[in-house]
Amino acid sequence: MERQQFINTGNKDTRSGFGAGLSVIGDENPNVVAMCADLTGSLKMDAFAKAHPDRFYQAGIAEANMIGVGAGMALSGKIPFVGSFAAFATGRVYDQIRQSVAYSNTNVKIAASHAGITLGEDGATHQILEDIGLMRMLPNMVVLNPCDYNQTKAATIAAAKHVGPVYIRFGRPGVPNFTPEDQTFEIGKALKLIEGSDVSIFATGHLVWEAIQAAQTLEAEGIKAEVINIHTIKPLDVEAVIESVAKTKAVVVAEEHFIAGGLGELICGVLAANKPAPLEHVAINDKFGQSGTPAKLMEAYGLDAAHIVKAAKKAMSRK
Repeated sequence: MERQQFINTGNKDTRSGFGAGLSVIGDENPNVVAMCADLTGSLKMDAFAKAHPDRFYQAGIAEANMIGVGAGMALSGKIPFVGSFAAFATGRVYDQIRQSVAYSNTNVKIAASHAGITLGEDGATHQILEDIGLMRMLPNMVVLNPCDYNQTKAATIAAAKHVGPVYIRFGRPGVPNFTPEDQTFEIGKALKLIEGSDVSIFATGHLVWEAIQAAQTLEAEGIKAEVINIHTIKPLDVEAVIESVAKTKAVVVAEEHFIAGGLGELICGVLAANKPAPLEHVAINDKFGQSGTPAKLMEAYGLDAAHIVKAAKKAMSRK
């Protein structure tokens, strides 16, 4: 079987994909409103604000208030997108999200930029590596972690059409943009990017491109790795996980997140209940981030193709 080739059409930040998607749905649906916690430019919400000034609100540095107002708007029939850095959009306002969004099942979309360590030089206080765990534990919450500009744009459009709370995670740095421009984003449906038979690599967010690069390295050594893009953490495509692992019998999970609470821990539960197999994590194990460039931090914390290759070989050795 001929291996699919993935072409990087140019590095673009995923936060700009969110901004582009927000503009599309803003033009299409007059019920879409947006609110930001004094980070309009950083979240690329300025195009929406300029086009629809009557539907854009500046909350200031008051994230808890922003979540509450967003919930009120949702109860009034609007579709609010509330945005801030991921560290502030989750950890700072968890009580409000739990009570006013998840428990109340309001149609609020939480747009969380600058997630993970790739926020970079701002350091650990602004980086967050536990947000996926915080959000996926909440009933009613959908958790999306798209991999590039095009997919983030499509995910934002899909989030607006979904009725109920959604958490959308995206980032600051430019990363390879390689998924189709005209794609349809289906919440809860994993995407098999590369067919393989020796090891399954489940990747999410910025680590999807690294997983593709790892698979190409492994192929050169005669190892056929299957790469699956888990853009939806919740609801997880359990069927896709089980189907792949039944074939390969070895697993790597790659994510820009803590091991605790992340995608890897979630997949461990699926395997334990359905198809036990050796699993290796490419993630951060119980330590905060630090200041540095995104590329240097990804390398320092082992979140790159080289470490995925090592993890794949280790998982295969444990079959």
